[in-house]
Amino acid sequence: MGLSKFIFNNILEWKIEGEMDPTIKKAVIIVVPHTSWHDFYIGVFTRKLLGVEINFVAKKELFSWPFGWYFKWMGGASLDRTPGQNKVEAIAEIFRNKKEFRLTLAPEGTRKKVTVWKTGYYYIAQQAQVPIFPVAFDYATKTVKINPPFYPTGDIEADTQILKTYYVGVKGRVDRYS
Repeated sequence: MGLSKFIFNNILEWKIEGEMDPTIKKAVIIVVPHTSWHDFYIGVFTRKLLGVEINFVAKKELFSWPFGWYFKWMGGASLDRTPGQNKVEAIAEIFRNKKEFRLTLAPEGTRKKVTVWKTGYYYIAQQAQVPIFPVAFDYATKTVKINPPFYPTGDIEADTQILKTYYVGVKGRVDRYS
């Protein structure tokens, strides 16, 4: 961890505020704003420095030879993305089959500017009965902000408005909102 911490803090000049409670073994982690491919390696460093398993889902084709071992090692779980599948239920099933699974998602669903978040993250958390950790990658301050877990109430509109308050003033690598 020493080298990762040195690179993250001293070379990249990033820091982490907050913590991810390691006793919460299952959660949905939403990262906003998602504006750049650079978010990937910031996330990899963050995961390493937090010392907790953080996961993602990707199409099942990525988990075959020659790179399948790498995606599994990085915390990936394969998902059948054939049309007509209930992806929320499929991901909730992954949660049920794992002792520890913290799924990272970008509710914007893309790196392009959007005005409305996709709702899959919310329904996955609700169906899997897990909390949502709001996490921000603030490029203006070079800070990964980890907020306390949020437990969905079932009122998606009200809960989304609460979750969005964690991102007020946060700037992505690409400022899409100016």
